[in-house]
Amino acid sequence: MKHRYLPMTEEDKNLMLKTIGVTSIDELFSDIPESVRFRGEYNIKPAKSETALMRELTQLAGRNADLRSNVSFLGAGVYDHYIPVIVDHVISRSEFYTAYTPYQPEISQGELQAIFEFQTMICELTGMETANSSMYDGGTALAEAAMLSAAHTKRQKVLISGAVHPEAREVVKAYAKGQRIDIVEIPVKDGVTDLDALKKLSGDGVAAVIVQYPNFFGRIEPLKEVEEIVHANKSLFVVSSNPLSLGVLTPPGKFGADIVVGDAQPFGIPTQFGGPHCGYFAVTNKLMRKVPGRLVGQTTDDQGRRGFVLTLQAREQHIRRDKATSNICSNQALNALAASVAMTALGKKGVRSMAASNVQKAHYAKTVFKEQGIELAYEGPAFNEFVVKLNKPVKEVNQELLKKGIIGGYDLGRDYPDLANHMLIAVTEVRTKEEIDTLVKELGDIHA
Repeated sequence: MKHRYLPMTEEDKNLMLKTIGVTSIDELFSDIPESVRFRGEYNIKPAKSETALMRELTQLAGRNADLRSNVSFLGAGVYDHYIPVIVDHVISRSEFYTAYTPYQPEISQGELQAIFEFQTMICELTGMETANSSMYDGGTALAEAAMLSAAHTKRQKVLISGAVHPEAREVVKAYAKGQRIDIVEIPVKDGVTDLDALKKLSGDGVAAVIVQYPNFFGRIEPLKEVEEIVHANKSLFVVSSNPLSLGVLTPPGKFGADIVVGDAQPFGIPTQFGGPHCGYFAVTNKLMRKVPGRLVGQTTDDQGRRGFVLTLQAREQHIRRDKATSNICSNQALNALAASVAMTALGKKGVRSMAASNVQKAHYAKTVFKEQGIELAYEGPAFNEFVVKLNKPVKEVNQELLKKGIIGGYDLGRDYPDLANHMLIAVTEVRTKEEIDTLVKELGDIHA
């Protein structure tokens, strides 16, 4: 065969035609009138040899502004972090790489244990009691949290902070439309959720209040004050959180959060042009039976040996549809494994050190930006992102930076009209002092 991925041989084709009782492809389509058949040539390139095709695709791929040849200060939900080399080694093993879902515990012990460890580490990071075996990504995990809240409280309104990731808010609204749940946005003041507005919007009809920690602007939300307002009205407190930040920040569970969700991408998962990634979903024990997806539990067999099983599967494939908590049909098991391996390789001290490095380097960047005369939009605690004010459109600035091999920050004007010419800059632990200084100099020259 000339091609590795030829879908069908002539022998295959003839066998199929014989099986259905026709002698040719033309006979197969004989019921279609000649007048509507396409007889010309498709406007596509002629087929190439595998070698020529690989050369062309490599050239096209080389036009991408990837993280190997460029220094990235782009975050906004997907970050350039250190990935321990052991991650790729483990997830490339065939027993993990090919495993779809562990329905048969007798032969899936390794996969089940990996998921169990993922759940355990997510609980430790978030300060929650129970976590599931992962979700598709952070956005859908947040939407599932909103739906769970409405079902649990029997209320049809959810309040979500305007400082939550814009794309995540859109996912929540998309889920809510079919469930006839009203999504109301809480205004933002000085880069954080407006607590006075939250008090006015809160009430008996609110199922949940959703905030992000750190929020989309990198700022740290006052979870203690938010929790008091939320629980005073018997609403559920939902927090979307960057799990790496919890290496240094007080976990949402310590502030009384009912549901904590987020994206595990910062742990061992490449940016991958925005996905696929891996969402996490953690709750208090009282909500355990309403968690979407699956939970893996630890048990012993009839000989007293440690083992793992799918303990809870509250989805429509396993129980009556009217009792299902979600229609999530899979999970990101391989990416969850990558996150587990990364967290294990780093260890508790490593996660804390990595998170602290994000805080310190972002603080250094903010300091030199101010020294350069570039104004920060907000003051106060932040994790690894912050907002700077520019005197030119961010799109133009980013085009100039790219010429210097720098991927600039996120254009906030895309989602917040009042933040035109504002750039959201991410500084992670892999950025060096020299790279930060270069960004500040280049931005200063463009800004001048």
